[in-house]
Amino acid sequence: MVQLSSSPYQVRRLDPSADTLQFRVDDRTAKEVMGSTLDRLFQAGRLFYADYRDQADLPKTSRYGAACDAYFYIEESSGDFLPLAVRTNVGANLIYTPEDSPNDWLLAKIMLNANDFWFAQWMHLAQTHEVVQIAYMAAIRPLSEQHPVLALLNRLMFEVFAIQPLAQVVLFTPGAVVDQIFPYTGLAAQDYTTNLYKNKGAGRFKSNYFQAELQSRGLIDSNFGPSLKHFPFYEDASVIFSAQKAFMRTFVESYYPSSAAVKADEELQAWVDEAQGPAEAIDFPSISTSSDLLDVLTHFAHLASTAHHTVNTNELLDISSNLPFHPPAQHKELPTTKNVSNVAQYLPPFDKVLTQMSTGALFARPKLVGTDRTLIHQFDDEAMLSRMNAETRAAAAKFKRQMKAFSSKVSSRGFDAGGLSEGMPFVWQASDPNVAPYSITT
Repeated sequence: MVQLSSSPYQVRRLDPSADTLQFRVDDRTAKEVMGSTLDRLFQAGRLFYADYRDQADLPKTSRYGAACDAYFYIEESSGDFLPLAVRTNVGANLIYTPEDSPNDWLLAKIMLNANDFWFAQWMHLAQTHEVVQIAYMAAIRPLSEQHPVLALLNRLMFEVFAIQPLAQVVLFTPGAVVDQIFPYTGLAAQDYTTNLYKNKGAGRFKSNYFQAELQSRGLIDSNFGPSLKHFPFYEDASVIFSAQKAFMRTFVESYYPSSAAVKADEELQAWVDEAQGPAEAIDFPSISTSSDLLDVLTHFAHLASTAHHTVNTNELLDISSNLPFHPPAQHKELPTTKNVSNVAQYLPPFDKVLTQMSTGALFARPKLVGTDRTLIHQFDDEAMLSRMNAETRAAAAKFKRQMKAFSSKVSSRGFDAGGLSEGMPFVWQASDPNVAPYSITT
C-alpha cells in the first residue's frame, strides 16, 4: 500500500493491449499466491508493475542495491491490492514471491523499498521542485509586482529556491549524505534527477496535471480492469485539490470576466512566451482561456503541497525512511541463493541509521505543525489578500474552513476492526492540512 500512499509515482497498471510482461512467474506459484495465472490477471487488467531497473548501472558507493522490478495485483475475491513478485535484476537475479520463506520475502520487500527510496526522492525533486522553479522564474521576469497572478505565485512559491544550496551541500557534495548512506553516489543522484526531469516524464507540466497523470498510469478512471478499492494518496489529495481548484476558479473568474480578457493580458502572454521559449519549461501550456489559467495555477498549488508533501515532508520519518523496512541500501552483497537466515545482516549499522534519521528530520517540518505555515493557510496571507478583490478574499476564507474540517478527519484516523486504516496496515496522515506546509520549501 506504500505504492498507493506515500510513494505513488512509480506503480502503473499493465494494459494487455499495449504492454508486455517483463518477467514470468510460473503458473504453479502464481496460483498459490493469487489463485490465478499471471496471464489471466494481466488480461483482466488486474496486474500492476513497478520498475526500478534504471538503477542497475549507476555509479556505486561501498554499499549494495538491487534494481528491482515488481508485480502487484488486485485480488479477485477481496479486491485487495497486494504484492505478487519482486525480481532483483542484480547478481543472481532472483525472483521472490510470498511463497518463499518469510525471511526471503521480507528481504525482497526491503530491497524493493530501498530502490523506491532512491527513486521517490529524486523523482520528487524533478517532478515538483524543478518544474515549479523553472515556471515560476519564467513568471517573475514578465509579470509586474502589481499583477494579481504574480502575487498568488509569490505566496505559493515561498522560499522556493532555498532548497538548491541546501541540497547541494547536505546531499550531493562528495562525501555528503548520499555518498554516506545510499548505494549510489551524490553525483549519480544529480544525474538521475536530471534524467527523470528531461527524459522520463517528470518535467512535463501539463501532462502531469493531477488526474491526468494518474489516469495515464491506469490508477484512476481506467477503461480496463477493476478500480482500486483503496487509493489513499488520491483520496486525500483529491479533497485538497478540489478545494484549491475552487479557490483558483473564483480568483480567475473575478479578475478575468472572459477568456478574451485572459488572452488580452499581455503580461500573461509574455509569461507563456518566456516559459515556452528561453526558460525551456517542458510541456508548459498556452494560456488562451480562463480554463487554461485555472489549470496552470491549480497545478502550481498541487505541486507545492500534496504532490510534494506526500513524498518528502514529515512522512519521511513516519513511512518512507522507516526502519527496518525502508533502508536506503543493503550493507552486505545481495544473496545469490534463497533461504537467507538473517535479514538483519543486510541492514545499516548504527552510525548509518543515525545519519539516515537525522537527514530525514532535517527535511521534515515538525515545527510548522499547527502554525500559520501549514496548508490550512495556503491562501491565508493578509498582505496578499488586502490587495485583492472581495471574491478572492471570501474564497480564501472558504478554503481555510474546508482544510480545517479535512484536518480533523485525517488527524482522527486509526485502525478499524480489521486492523487496517484506509486499507493499509499503517496509519498515514501525510496530507493532514494542519501538518503539511503550504509551500514546497520553508
